[in-house]
Amino acid sequence: MGSHPQSLKIEGRIHYFVKRSIDVGGEVSIFQGPASGFERMVGMNKSVGVGIDSRPESLLTVRVELVGSEPEIWRQLEVRGSLTLDQVHLVLQTAFGWEDMHLHRFTADDPFAPLRPVGDEIPETLQWLPRHECDEPDDRPEEDVSLDQLLVLGSGAAFYEYDFGDSWLHRLELVSQRQANEGTPPARVLYGARRGPLEDSGGFPGYEEIMDILADRSHPDHAERSLWVAEITGSDELFDPAFMDIPAVNRALAERF
Repeated sequence: MGSHPQSLKIEGRIHYFVKRSIDVGGEVSIFQGPASGFERMVGMNKSVGVGIDSRPESLLTVRVELVGSEPEIWRQLEVRGSLTLDQVHLVLQTAFGWEDMHLHRFTADDPFAPLRPVGDEIPETLQWLPRHECDEPDDRPEEDVSLDQLLVLGSGAAFYEYDFGDSWLHRLELVSQRQANEGTPPARVLYGARRGPLEDSGGFPGYEEIMDILADRSHPDHAERSLWVAEITGSDELFDPAFMDIPAVNRALAERF
C-alpha cells in the first residue's frame, strides 16, 4: 500500500471502504471494494456496510493555511475528528474571522487542480455542501460526513473554499492525532499568524490594495477606505493585518460549541 509522507493515522469509530490505498498505520482498516459513486470511496451505503468500533474518538491537530497568502495566514487547530463538516465550517469561520456571509464547500482535493483522465473517463469532482444547496450529481451533504472521513479521502489533506467570488481557499493538513480526553473542547486554536482578510475585499489582489491604501495616509482614497474598513469590522480602531487574538478566538469557539 502507498504511504502518506506523514504516516497518516485516522483512529476512530469507522472502518471505511475507500477507492484509494493509503497507509493508515494499522489504526483503521482500509479496504478497496466494489461500490458506486461516493459509496465507492467511503462506506456510506448501507448495502456496502460500515464497521463501527468502540475505540475512543481521536483529537486531530490540523494545520489550515489560506492558500496564496503572503505573508502566510494560517491556524493550527485541535479538532475532534467526529465533527461533521457543517461544524468544521463554523470552526473555520471563527478561526479566520469570517462572518458566514457567503457560500462554501469542502473537497478532498484541490478544486482548481487540472483533472486527469482515468482511462477514458474524467474522475468525479466531489464536493460537500450544505444539504439544501446540493443540486448537482456530485454534490454531497456536508452534514453527513465527518472531518476524519474527509481527511481519509484526501490522504491527510482537504480543502475548504469560502466565498466563490473572492475564492478564499483553505488547505487543511493533518499534523498529528491523539485520543480525545473527557472535557477536551471540540475545537480550539493552538497557534496561528495574522488575522483573516476582510469580507468582500476582492480576493488577495483587492485585499492587498486596501492594506496599501490604509498604510498610506496621503493616498486619495485613504479616508474612504478607512471608513469602509470600520464599517466592515465594526470598529474605529486601526486595522492591523498582523494582529491575531488567539484567546478571543478560543472564547468564541467555546461559545459556539
